[in-house]
Amino acid sequence: MAKALLIAALVTSLAAPAGAGEPVVEKNVVYGMYSGLALLMDVHRPEKPNGRGIVFVAGSAWHAPVGYDAVALKDVRAQVSAWVPPFVRAGYTVFAINHRAAPRFHYPAAVEDVQRAVRFVRHEARRFGIDPLHLGGLGGSSGGHLVGLVAMLAASGIAGDADPVNREPATLQCAVLRAAPTDLKRMLSGDAAPELVSWMELPPPPSLGAENDRTWVAASTVTHVSSASPPVMLVHGDADKTVPIDQAVALESALRAAKVPVKLLRLPGGVHGPTFEDKPARPHPPWPDYMGEAIRWMDQHLGRSGS
Repeated sequence: MAKALLIAALVTSLAAPAGAGEPVVEKNVVYGMYSGLALLMDVHRPEKPNGRGIVFVAGSAWHAPVGYDAVALKDVRAQVSAWVPPFVRAGYTVFAINHRAAPRFHYPAAVEDVQRAVRFVRHEARRFGIDPLHLGGLGGSSGGHLVGLVAMLAASGIAGDADPVNREPATLQCAVLRAAPTDLKRMLSGDAAPELVSWMELPPPPSLGAENDRTWVAASTVTHVSSASPPVMLVHGDADKTVPIDQAVALESALRAAKVPVKLLRLPGGVHGPTFEDKPARPHPPWPDYMGEAIRWMDQHLGRSGS
């Protein structure tokens, strides 16, 4: 892993150039290695950092294209351009990550990678100019599922691990989830079922009996809610046919029952996508300022460095 961190340092030195007043993007920072292949993230640095970090995971239906010319998940333009710059302008350092995905990799690989990314950011907090005690998670669609699941799992550090990164906890202090699946078994009757089954690499319950059922339950965010869960804001369109808004309602209800701070922003007529807009755009009732609300949620629950 020391070799991986050396590579990361070298790659980081090739940060994308920026003009005066523009944020700097450090491309292709190595946050881990799997079977000799690098796990990469882009670090979006603000002009005026507030000392807080956010791990961002784009949605991809848990899949990623294959091939040398494939677009990396951290580079999915529509999602990155919609969600990353507003947080960077607000002073947050945003870490947009790749993760292992279907068809090559299956559950729980992507979950482990997001946990690894959180551990890495926390371990390298001084280098990135952030407070390791103030990390948030941000994700949309399948990326929202992964961020939400990692936030609820709140995995502790692996004591005695040879890699110091793995000794760090994979915990998030709050999260903002856009159109996120939260109860995977209830997703099996919808449009996303084929992609979900492919990623899980398991047939839908009740096939294969109780053990299979337990795996589907364990992969669901709502399963792991407790009074110790971090605050979560959910943003969801009520016309979303890919991930029905019932998924957000389920997590909201579970968090409320556990007395965890939670907020659900419903966007009337909003569909599945980074900006909730239909194509072609159709009239809809006025929406709340969901981006402003999301930033305020992070401001409220992350706190400033040293607070």
